[in-house]
Amino acid sequence: MSDDLYAVVGNPVSHSKSPRIHSLFAAQTGEPVEYTAIQAPLDGFAETVTGFFERGGRGLNVTVPFKEQAWAMSDRRTWRAEKAGASNTLFIDKDGQLNADNTDGAGLVADLVKNHGVTLAGKRILILGAGGAVRGVLGPLLAEQPETLVIANRTPAKARVLAGLFADDAGDTQLRGCGFDEPAEVFDLIINGTSASLQGELPPLAPAVIGPATLVYDMMYSPDTTTFNRWALSNGAKAAMDGLGMLIEQAAEAFAIWRGVRPDTAPVIEALRDRVG
Repeated sequence: MSDDLYAVVGNPVSHSKSPRIHSLFAAQTGEPVEYTAIQAPLDGFAETVTGFFERGGRGLNVTVPFKEQAWAMSDRRTWRAEKAGASNTLFIDKDGQLNADNTDGAGLVADLVKNHGVTLAGKRILILGAGGAVRGVLGPLLAEQPETLVIANRTPAKARVLAGLFADDAGDTQLRGCGFDEPAEVFDLIINGTSASLQGELPPLAPAVIGPATLVYDMMYSPDTTTFNRWALSNGAKAAMDGLGMLIEQAAEAFAIWRGVRPDTAPVIEALRDRVG
């Protein structure tokens, strides 16, 4: 019996760690999964997806720049995909409908709470950026019921629009958007949702947002400490984390959606950390 076929679709996609991650999940769980990477033409994503499922493919992960297109072409969406306006996980259901989910926020929360022991309930959180990466994680973060969630962005209007989109999901959380130069109070957790630090750039944040108990999390990952995390530690942050665990946890969420089995992420994080490092 042949293995069930899954893949990650992006452009470019050769750098993706998803095939390695899902191969480790399959080996660990004994699930009959074959997982590959597909580079779709920039103007041919929909055709690539349709062709994959017509050939008997079972599920797709979607990465840049196609997450919004995956959302748009789907027949059904989970609440978290709907709120994110983007999808990183696709599958065909028993009715033959294309379903879209977004596992990024679940991956971030799982990495913070399960792997790093961070409590989010009742905490003051600052998240940097107002693009797709941040929009994709706001719903699951708000579900953890922090005291405050501030979205800071280079263009303040974009941050305020994003805060407005999630106002109905905020509950008792104080949710607001602003520019990078506005936050001046100390936060319990600062999440960098921009890609700036991979280019050696930093958002113009005041060091006053960091106190001796502040934790920082860069959604990007790198063999070295990211520029943002180095800046935060040099300004007195208690600890810094990168996004490798988030990448693996969001993949585990997708694997569980597809296979009904949740893999143990700890050994996979360890294996990839050794490779990244």
